[in-house]
Amino acid sequence: MPRRPRLDFAGFHHVVNRGVAQTDIYLCKTDKEMFLKILCKACQLYKVNVHDYCLMDNHYHIIVETTGENISLFMRHINSNYAIYFNKRYQRSGHLWQGRYKSWYIVNDAYLYTLFRYIEHNPIKAKMAEEVGEYEFTLLATLLNSNLITPVCAQHSKLKNEIHHEGILDSLEIALSDEELEDLLKEQKKKIIQVEHEYKAESLDDLDTYFSHKLSRQERDEKIVQALDEGHTQASIARHLKLSPSAIVKIKNRVVKK
Repeated sequence: MPRRPRLDFAGFHHVVNRGVAQTDIYLCKTDKEMFLKILCKACQLYKVNVHDYCLMDNHYHIIVETTGENISLFMRHINSNYAIYFNKRYQRSGHLWQGRYKSWYIVNDAYLYTLFRYIEHNPIKAKMAEEVGEYEFTLLATLLNSNLITPVCAQHSKLKNEIHHEGILDSLEIALSDEELEDLLKEQKKKIIQVEHEYKAESLDDLDTYFSHKLSRQERDEKIVQALDEGHTQASIARHLKLSPSAIVKIKNRVVKK
């Protein structure tokens, strides 16, 4: 299937990358500190602000705001320079990253604050911390702990500027529900369109539009893949058709292989 197009629009982006074969990309605290130095240098060069980050052992999440259409150049600088550092430090060769980074364009504050919650709960989900702000290599940790320094590239972070507003910290402490996680996945899969001078997420068609009339099994399966490609989640399609999520996965794999 074709890869989803990369969006280089100026604005907010959620970026993720992982180690090749899910191997660790940070082997010690020094590695994570070096990554943040490289990140801040790239922000200075490309006029980018960091709004949140979480450096796990085998992957990272960052939320960045670009002022130009340059996120590809920005990310290439970070990933290539960190790979050079890592390979030299550990006397290794070959690819460090699993492939090109993944990124999603953030179109509104509701999506942004959901991502703050999702990212800051990563260490808890991985059992590396018991509460938000405890794991050292998240932005929130630097905002809540006076012995940690907030990176220069995150000094203008929305999270930093609003963390002490009423209710913000309380909301960050709440993990996303299964329904919210599904909504987040759905948001990530939406197409981004330009409306006048703004970029917005295109609304998804109701699932009834795909399955409103009697279909053969082959036609139904093709509609399932179409709905997935256009942003619907496996769980929502499974519920609509009264199938199991695993059945949706099998159908998708079968159609794609044809």
